[in-house]
Amino acid sequence: MKPFPPSKPGKHGSWLDLAESELGVLSSQCLDRRIPDKQTLVEEIAAWEHDRNANRTKANWHFTTPNARIKLKHLYPSI
Repeated sequence: MKPFPPSKPGKHGSWLDLAESELGVLSSQCLDRRIPDKQTLVEEIAAWEHDRNANRTKANWHFTTPNARIKLKHLYPSI
């Protein structure tokens, strides 16, 4: 597996949050056991990725815009 190339996160880092979430799901659903070798790891991840894409799995964000405005009020200037 190749490492992600270094890049600058977006203004609010939402793509980074999504990537972190996907890696967490991958870890709990696919990598929750010892994998004996690299080839098995590659095959397991490919099967997991195929299943996620075939089912069109989407992120279910519970943090709505109104909630964010309340919780993160100190980060944004008032207009």
